[in-house]
Amino acid sequence: MISQLRIVDLGVIAEASLDLAPGFTAVTGETGAGKTMIVTGLGLLLGQRADRGLVRRDASGTERTARVEGRFGRLDDDILARVEELGGTLDDPDDDPELVLARSIGAAGRSRAYVGGAQMPVASLSSLSEELITIHGQSGQIRLARPDTQRDMLDRFGGPELATLLADYRATWRQWREAGTELDSLRAMARERAREVDMLRHALDEIAAVDPQAGEDTELADEARRLQAVDDLRLAAGKAALAVNGDDVDFDTSPGAVSLVGVARHALEAIADADSRAAELARRAAELVFQLGDLGGDLASYLSDLEADPGRLEEIAGRRAALSELFRKYGDTAEEVVTWAEASRSRLDELVGTDDRIDSLTVQVDQLRSRLEALAGELGAARTSAARRLEESVGRELAALAMPHARLIVDLAPVEPGPWGAETIEFLFAANPGADPGPLGKVASGGELSRVRLALEVTVGDHPDRTLVFDEVDSGVGGAVAVEIGRRLKRLAATSQVIVVTHLAQVAAFADRHFVVVKSSDGRITTSGVREVAAGDRAGELARMMAGIDTTDSALAHAEELLAVATESGPLA
Repeated sequence: MISQLRIVDLGVIAEASLDLAPGFTAVTGETGAGKTMIVTGLGLLLGQRADRGLVRRDASGTERTARVEGRFGRLDDDILARVEELGGTLDDPDDDPELVLARSIGAAGRSRAYVGGAQMPVASLSSLSEELITIHGQSGQIRLARPDTQRDMLDRFGGPELATLLADYRATWRQWREAGTELDSLRAMARERAREVDMLRHALDEIAAVDPQAGEDTELADEARRLQAVDDLRLAAGKAALAVNGDDVDFDTSPGAVSLVGVARHALEAIADADSRAAELARRAAELVFQLGDLGGDLASYLSDLEADPGRLEEIAGRRAALSELFRKYGDTAEEVVTWAEASRSRLDELVGTDDRIDSLTVQVDQLRSRLEALAGELGAARTSAARRLEESVGRELAALAMPHARLIVDLAPVEPGPWGAETIEFLFAANPGADPGPLGKVASGGELSRVRLALEVTVGDHPDRTLVFDEVDSGVGGAVAVEIGRRLKRLAATSQVIVVTHLAQVAAFADRHFVVVKSSDGRITTSGVREVAAGDRAGELARMMAGIDTTDSALAHAEELLAVATESGPLA
């Protein structure tokens, strides 16, 4: 609920601050004083359109910047989480967190919105503030005429049992819709799936016929290069083998590196005992002998393997041609082709299994539809019962508000199951006996709508810690009816914070706190401010409202009587 409202340079209000509290707060003032700016300011916090004409001008005619700030407390966890998501900050977050919402209108008509000190789009401000404030004025009456508002009121009146049914129905409806959407999609794509299955099977058969192995293309390329260069390889390998091993036929004239290093080894070993450095050199020569021996053996083996094989070269060329055909379609290497084939097998299994999924979804959709229809029947029955009770309760309230013959009829018409049930809900209204009921928003006058809205709020209730703002709720009434309006607003204030802009003393008398919007003029510009009426001055202010400028003794006595009635007010009529 709102704990403070501050308005600067809005309409005739130069600056006003209202420290608000739980319960019933009345805002009064003479015509033209600017009391409706309180509602306008709250409307700006709700994201209503910013009118440049509302921005106050100073004595020289220069436009200022209008600003409205609302400080809210008693915030639930959902609101706190949304403020954090939006990037706003809270005052005293660890103790009793409060949220400041603000709206400004510049001289050029540009509007800015703030949530917890962070600037953001007006829509973000509106989505948050609508959870905190409800204004029952002209726009509220328009909302009352909307089917979704009427459905929500009936469901709230239905209580926890209906709420549970509605939650079960909505969960089932979402499941049914999701399953049905998937089923429709799978059925619609049946032809495309069949084409894809044929394409994948053909491709996998083509790959299986070649049976590529990862890395095979690189190995074949190496082998092909070796076979194509076999003569050059044998010549080079022969020279290397001769240099290492020597010429077996003419060893004396063509000794190999093994023999020469062996001679060096023996010469060094002969002097190893005389010099440690010579011994180290002999050891190293011995290692070279062994290494050269191994090298010579490997060269001989390599040379013996180097044989021309035209048949194998032709076989490799054919294999590489088959792989190249796969590379053209499925990957640049044998490894990529193998990977593509593995992924395609998984996709093929998925597509082939789609028929099983269609069968499963068909059964699931049928089962969910049956459950949905059963829940729709239970929900419709609960709503019908709640509708009859709501009609009776609202009828009693309207009778007490001087509309004894008025009837509110909750019409439920069956439709195909939707997200909110299997019926449309419409409030019909007839103000007089014999009149044909018509849509509430079309046949009720502004004053009738105000009283119907109040009757509904009193009957439906359940707005804990929420701020309800009423403007023009007393339009066109007076006397005993106004007293009954005040009595009902007082009842609402037991669970909600109620702020009422009124011109009737009979309504204001029931308020826990009373603010007066007072205007003054210096001859050039009119300014309004807001002051709270002290408890001891309540009777005088109420008397002024009834008698006008000159407060009479009879008006004062009547005001004190009103206060006594409000204080001693018993159950509603």
